[in-house]
Amino acid sequence: MKVFCENNRLVIKNGNSQVWIEPWGENSLRVRMTAQPQMDSHDWALCEPVKECVAQIRKETVDATDPWYKGEEYSHYHQTGDNYYITNGKITAKVDYEGKISYFNQNGELLTEEYWRNRNRLNRYCTSLRLGARELKCSKGGTDFELIARFEAYDDEKIFGMGQYQEMHMNKKGSSLELCHRNSQSSVPFFMSSRGYGFLWNNPAVGTVTFGMNKTEWYSKSTQKLDYFITAGDTPDEIEQNYTAVVGRAPKMPEYGLGYWQCKLRYRNQEELLNVAREHKRRGLPMDAIVVDFFHWTRQGDFKFEPRDWPDPDAMVKELKEMGIETVVSVWPTIDEKSENFGEMAENGYLVSTDRANGLHMTWMGNTVFFDATHPDAQKFVWEKCKENYYSKGIRTFWLDEAEPEYDSYEFDIYRYYAGTALQCTNIYPLMYAKGFYDGLKAEGEKEILSLVRCAWAGSQKYGVLAWSGDIHSSFRAMREQFQAGLNMAIAGIPWWTSDIGGFIGGDISDKSFRELLVRWFQWGAFNPVFRMHGERSPWYEREVEFINGVRQLTSGQDNEVWSFGEDNYEILKKFLFIREKLRPYIRKTMDLCSEKGTPVMRPLFYDFYNDKQAWEIEDEYMFGSDILVAPIMEEGARERSVYLPEGAVWTDAYTKQTYQGGQRVTVPAPIEIIPVFIRDNAEFDIY
Repeated sequence: MKVFCENNRLVIKNGNSQVWIEPWGENSLRVRMTAQPQMDSHDWALCEPVKECVAQIRKETVDATDPWYKGEEYSHYHQTGDNYYITNGKITAKVDYEGKISYFNQNGELLTEEYWRNRNRLNRYCTSLRLGARELKCSKGGTDFELIARFEAYDDEKIFGMGQYQEMHMNKKGSSLELCHRNSQSSVPFFMSSRGYGFLWNNPAVGTVTFGMNKTEWYSKSTQKLDYFITAGDTPDEIEQNYTAVVGRAPKMPEYGLGYWQCKLRYRNQEELLNVAREHKRRGLPMDAIVVDFFHWTRQGDFKFEPRDWPDPDAMVKELKEMGIETVVSVWPTIDEKSENFGEMAENGYLVSTDRANGLHMTWMGNTVFFDATHPDAQKFVWEKCKENYYSKGIRTFWLDEAEPEYDSYEFDIYRYYAGTALQCTNIYPLMYAKGFYDGLKAEGEKEILSLVRCAWAGSQKYGVLAWSGDIHSSFRAMREQFQAGLNMAIAGIPWWTSDIGGFIGGDISDKSFRELLVRWFQWGAFNPVFRMHGERSPWYEREVEFINGVRQLTSGQDNEVWSFGEDNYEILKKFLFIREKLRPYIRKTMDLCSEKGTPVMRPLFYDFYNDKQAWEIEDEYMFGSDILVAPIMEEGARERSVYLPEGAVWTDAYTKQTYQGGQRVTVPAPIEIIPVFIRDNAEFDIY
């Protein structure tokens, strides 16, 4: 093995393999390893222009017999070697004479280091395991590699981020996470550590990560290289800024994104949708957007309105605009084999291909294949169809559903994209899906772009992605799971986030327990980045089955408007519609800061109060911007709750107006019409 400096980077050369360590933005390093003669050229998430930083590189010769050589055992063995150091701002990587990499902050404190277990006498982990930190194992007869990367584990470390997983815990220490997308699961492989660093696994391959008590281990079944980004900072906000600077930040949030969005399983026709919007306005209620959901088309892949049920979309959009309501239209990436576009797309290679099986990817409401969002020409084809049939009618906001994509079978070794095999790059799909629409809208001169997308990967935010948490259950447990999912998406760099208020699957609007759930979720939704009602509202399948020219049409669920859940609950929901409106200037300010610096709109308590050890333990409260602490009610029947108020601030209960010094836990009232909210340091908010 040899280590040398080349082109502002450290290179570790060992036989056919090479490792590059180089500056990548402020206070950050990028590490790549290949076992090929040339480094794979994909930058994946790290494709933003970054500030050029000149590394400080030095070499130090060490001798185990030197009594001043500290921190190593067995000094009676005589052994010398060279340690190399590369420093970029507040982070330093040390490469020891065996090639192990350790990372330190500007104070010389260890952030993390690779996991090595071998017989070297200078290694404090001296064992006979012969287990290294980096493994690239060539596949039999192939040009790809199986990859394992190992890092040390620390008992005091907490892990936040990694995207959206359906589980209860915000802290991912002790978790094993699948690195792939599913309906309601978004793998966004960036985490922030309580030890003062951030880490991006810059690889869209299918795999797993285990944040174990004994080690952290990343695994990819098929890939071309090891690639990760590591950054250091004095605060969580500095770490987040370093990260979002290299993967991209959300653009300016459109004004309609700040208000209330109305949606249900499906408004079945133009008049039904318009009547809901008219009733909203008749009642004097605010609404910024309404959604024309899926199966407004005849067949999947036609990308246009079914003329029987939507006879005059131009007039519909015009009337909604006159009411101050944005029209949002659902687009699916599924192309029915009977669609008018299927033949042309198949002929041009615009569809995801299969190496085996019958070639169909999804058989719900038709025999369909996903279009290949990684293919630049396929992106343009789909956008041009949507431009012709939607954008030309005044529609500029799209709901990009099924963005994982949601295969009937998640057997990723079957599928192949323009960009490579699904095993190697499937996680890039939702980002490229959104990119196609972002590029198309931008080319038309749109300045403020937003797409509601049911999945995301690292960097999706720069394409105006508003992620939502998928087809989740209508239950308090699911609400609790969405709570941590939204906060971890924010830490992973996806700040525009929402969930289906009340949950999607289930939810009988006449059921008392569901009504309570919906009220509590609606209250919390008013303090989400985007405030959006949705859900199938069972039993939706009891509606009459309809056909148009022999094509089955999807029915719809029960009513899902704010007046649909009883008069007493209507008054509560109405109140929170106007609370959201009162918060609009504050949310605008918070959104602009997010666009400028990458600071999340909603974030865990430790983000703002990192010096408060207790704040790192709290998993059921969060900050909404810098001045509002939100403590949702996520248990049925609860009418009070315990709230921890971080130290270093004075807190005022927005409901009782009582003031508390931070650094203590208090129990506050939470009647059904109230969500506990606290105002920081006498900021002027009249929420209630």
